[in-house]
Order: sequence, then C-alpha cells, then structure tokens
Amino acid sequence: MKKRLAIIDLGTNTFHLLLAEQQETGYSIFHTEKLAVRLGVRGINEDRIQDDAVLRAVDALKKFKNTIDDAGISVIHAVGTSALRNARNSQAVTETIKKETGIDITIISGEKEAEFIYYGVRTALELGKDNSLVMDIGGGSVEFIIGNQAAIHWKQSIEIGGQRLLEKFQHHDPITKEEIISLDRYLETALPTLFDALALHKPTTLAGSSGTFDTLSDIHCIRQGILKSKDAPETPLTLESFYIIYEELISKNRAERLLIPGMVEMRVDMIVVTCCLIRFILERYAFEKIRVSGYSLKEGVLAYLGGVDGR
Repeated sequence: MKKRLAIIDLGTNTFHLLLAEQQETGYSIFHTEKLAVRLGVRGINEDRIQDDAVLRAVDALKKFKNTIDDAGISVIHAVGTSALRNARNSQAVTETIKKETGIDITIISGEKEAEFIYYGVRTALELGKDNSLVMDIGGGSVEFIIGNQAAIHWKQSIEIGGQRLLEKFQHHDPITKEEIISLDRYLETALPTLFDALALHKPTTLAGSSGTFDTLSDIHCIRQGILKSKDAPETPLTLESFYIIYEELISKNRAERLLIPGMVEMRVDMIVVTCCLIRFILERYAFEKIRVSGYSLKEGVLAYLGGVDGR
C-alpha cells in the first residue's frame, strides 16, 4: 500500500483535515474536510482557551481521527496556530487532546505558519516573477507574505485575526460607522511594518487564502454565474466585486448576511471585520488584481513534506 498521511490544521476558528497518498511526483490529496470549532471564542483576547472550546476541539478531533483510522493512516501531522500559540493554558489543552484522541499537536510559530501558507499558495497559484502579497486571515492571526514563485522576500504574522477584531470592535449588528473608524485607527497602529514592506517590494497582486476569501469568491461566482469547482486550486474574485460585497456586508445584520447566496454560517460573524481589514489594505495600497488560493496552511505543510502531485 502506498504511503498515506494526515494533516490537521487546528485553527482559531476552524479545524481542517487533509488526507494524502504518496505518488511518484508528490502526494495526491484524496480527502479534505473542515469543522467550525471556534477555539478562540470568548478567550482569544485574554490568551485563554475556554473549557467549552476544549470540548468542541476534542469532539472535532475524535471525528477526524475516525476518518483517519478508516483510511488506514498512522502518520498524523497536527499543527496548532494562534489560539494555541498564545493561550496560557495551551499545554493543558494539548495534553487533554492527546489523552482523549491520541493526537500529538505541534504548536508552530507565526513565522513558520506564514512560511507554510506561502508554500500552499505558491503551489495553487503559480505566482510568477512579479511579487504578490499573500494574505491569510485566521481567527487569531493574519499572515502576510510578500514573494513570487521563486522566494519569500518578507513575511510577518500579526495577531489581528477575525475573532480578535470581532470581539474588540464589533459590538453592534450591523456594524456602526464609529466601530469601523475605531477598527481603522487600530489597524493604522498595527500594520506599519506591512506598509513599509509593500513600499519596498511593490507587489502587484493581493493573493488571499482561507475562509474569508473563499466565501467572497463563492458569493462572486454565484452572482456571476461561474461554476466553481470545490477542489479548484484557484477560484475567481475581482476587486470590483469585493467592494460591492463589502458594502453589502457592513449594511446587513447577521440574519440578513446569512441570506446572501454563498454565505456560510461558520463565516457569517467574522466576515464583517475581516472584510474591513481587506478594505483597509486595498485603500492604502494600489493592487492591480486580487486572486484567491484554494490552498493554504495544510497544503503548505504537504508541499513542505514532499509536494502536491502534479504541481
């Protein structure tokens, strides 16, 4: 039997599972799934994972473990990111998970997370010679990487993820103008190194990966009548479409946002503040276009381990 492995990304909002089998030219992905665990809810800004979040994490990982066992896989690479990286009780959480599921978790640094995300996006998008800003918005942190197909020129992980911004700034639904102004002021203080790097390396494209960008692409494709493949490495989105969707999102409440074709419940709460973040960056730096990568951290780990078959 060919070598198989599992990769688990324990994100602050969502847990992801990837199963792959080794081929002659790399690993072939044969299964992916995700579960909304909300590991950072009510604790992300206090650097603590709440007890109910631990129970949700264990439940999700037991489900993943059943899938892994059914596939006959014994090699598991499980990586923890922002919520586990910063929580004061992270050791107790990982020990509980190990006891309940048998899964060992490696907590990676923000720099390593950014590197893995770059590998995933580079595999999906074929970045070419011109520089792109790769942006991955998680619940706890946002990874920014400037590079092209050949190399990373700059990278940084900043703790301004969607769950953090939601709990700090959005106290009304729909979000108020005053809350957006407060969020913008906060981002001005949080992102000076990013704008220095943009001025230095001059990327032409914003390459987004993970949840918010996936949902924006889903909404865009439905509105444009574009048939979007579930496992496509790249999916469509335009700058014009982003701004149209953004204006709609900030004017609607949760129930109204859920009615938008393409919206999913696991994104409906954080998507307002994460789109405010994207808009903030687009207003302060002139990108020529936006691209959406279907690959992110888990595919980047796979690429690091041996490549993705055919790419």
